[in-house]
Amino acid sequence: MENVKLIQKILIANRGEIARRIIRTARRMGIATVAIYAESDINAPFVHEADMAIALKGESPGETYLDTEQVLAACKTSGADALHPGYGFLSENTEFAKIIEDHGITFIGPSVEAIDKMGDKLSAKKIMIDAGVPTLPAMELSADGDIGAAAEEIGYPVLVKATAGGGGRGMRVVASADQLADAVASAKREAGAAFGNDTVFLERWLTASRHVEIQILGDQQGNIVHCFERECSIQRRHQKIIEEAPSPAMTPELRQAMGAAAVSAARSIGYYSTGTVEFLLDGDEFWFLEVNTRLQVEHPVTEEITGLDLVREQIRIAEGASLTFVQSDLHINGHAIEARLYAENPEKNFLPSPGTVVAWQPSASGHARYDSGIESGSTISTQFDPMIAKVIVHAATRQEAIKRLSRALETTRLQGLVTNRAFLVATLRTAEFLAGDTTTDFIDRVNPPRTSVTSMDQLVFAAIASIIEARAQRHSAAKVLKSIPRGWRNSHLPPNRVSFRHAENTLLLEYRTPRHGGLEVRCQDQVYATRILAAGNGLVDCEINSIRMSFRIDQYQDQWLVHGPEGDIELTEMPRFPRQNLTELSGGLTAPMPGKVLAINVGDGDQVSKGQVLLVLEAMKMEHQISAPRDGTVTSVNVSEGDQVANSELLIELAEEA
Repeated sequence: MENVKLIQKILIANRGEIARRIIRTARRMGIATVAIYAESDINAPFVHEADMAIALKGESPGETYLDTEQVLAACKTSGADALHPGYGFLSENTEFAKIIEDHGITFIGPSVEAIDKMGDKLSAKKIMIDAGVPTLPAMELSADGDIGAAAEEIGYPVLVKATAGGGGRGMRVVASADQLADAVASAKREAGAAFGNDTVFLERWLTASRHVEIQILGDQQGNIVHCFERECSIQRRHQKIIEEAPSPAMTPELRQAMGAAAVSAARSIGYYSTGTVEFLLDGDEFWFLEVNTRLQVEHPVTEEITGLDLVREQIRIAEGASLTFVQSDLHINGHAIEARLYAENPEKNFLPSPGTVVAWQPSASGHARYDSGIESGSTISTQFDPMIAKVIVHAATRQEAIKRLSRALETTRLQGLVTNRAFLVATLRTAEFLAGDTTTDFIDRVNPPRTSVTSMDQLVFAAIASIIEARAQRHSAAKVLKSIPRGWRNSHLPPNRVSFRHAENTLLLEYRTPRHGGLEVRCQDQVYATRILAAGNGLVDCEINSIRMSFRIDQYQDQWLVHGPEGDIELTEMPRFPRQNLTELSGGLTAPMPGKVLAINVGDGDQVSKGQVLLVLEAMKMEHQISAPRDGTVTSVNVSEGDQVANSELLIELAEEA
């Protein structure tokens, strides 16, 4: 018998994309929402979209979204009768879930007991062994234990893995004994910062396997179903960037076996709400990884192939309602793929690349779903995960879904900062991905191009569009002679000149206005006859050599951000008079990104060798090691532990050995 308690107001203990996602479903269900926000999120879309928003004191995640006292106080202030944790932050924190329930607030998630049992990944493995679910060899690391002996017993390569949290944080693959101590220290440091728990363990690492997870749903009446699988093998830093459902490796027999194992795992801990059981798959063998007792980032692909709203199901189950379907009612419809757009630089080992989103506009293709936390003008902060948006497509077949997603990514307007967009498109179009040859070593094995190649014609077309927009801006701003048509001349003048830079290319364009109107542009000994059909307010419609094209254009300082038929191009307008050359600092090691100094391993006068880790930075929940590029002597350490540093800030000065 159901004991339903209708939820009236939900406080969302999260931010960004997932906060907006929860708001969207809650609004459809007639439920009011409350957002909480750090100062850096004050203008974020999720804050404006919630029915109420409450400010948090502090700046860092630990001071804001991870502060249980502030979150609880916000619940009381707002009168929320339920809390949705989203994913990450406090979503799998047993103590927090208990505090919420002890104060009479409904926690939209599983029971405290289930979170507790699965919160420690090593303990979870032991429970799964008892439940008959296959697992990989693993070993706990005790304070006085021999780490090296434990690794040798498991066999290299091993994975150092945080017992708490998820999202690829607190994980390091170790290939040999000499890497082990540093990897353990780094994983513990990252896990402690992200989850407040620095406990790690060792697990056997499979170099080339598939990461396949099963979505589960259970109600408080004991009914449990699985909603089929998702494959999440395309990863960097153990974090997923492309997910799809169903898996291209799946057979009906294997799907039944893995689904049954997932349901058995959920039933063994009395699970209800949404959850995910993660496995490694090699051929027709699979091994348990962990249970994520929350909504997953990649849940949209399951929604697309099943027609379910998983957030709605979460809320209904939290209210005490029963599932309205059984396993036989669920069917796979077509194929869905999700790509995660990140502010990161694939050419620099996917380092975070924070900054301002100058222009954002989803593709006009109409085939893609966008789950994002940003809009034009949003800032990607160093304090939080650098994900910009999830782009999801659904189609009848996998091949069609791939084509739709890659084109949607190409034609999405996203300008102002470095992203992984080109890398995602290249990955989707590799022969290996098209064939479904997707294992966790995909990026290292296939090595898709990190950036896109822009043709010279595309660059010239974008430059011409920028010239047209600049002329329209000047004409609009003119205070005199506005009645004179643009381009009118009473004498023949020499051509105007302007230079643009894109990557390694520099374009010199000469242009003049012929008597018949339009523009005549010369670049690299080629003439481009241009007819202007419309210009101004960031929109340019023109014909270039009889090819009609439309462009959307933003100017940001000396940057021209052009969105054309083939996607985004960013051009830097060169100064008419060259700036004085700046002398680079000799021997200086600079910050590759804004961040916080976590550890300094050297001091003034220390002798260092090439490859030695000198300093550790943290940005966007990720560690980055600054290593010596050569043998030498440290002449100056210019920062201290805990310092916040800017991009390109001088950290350490290193003198080359004589």
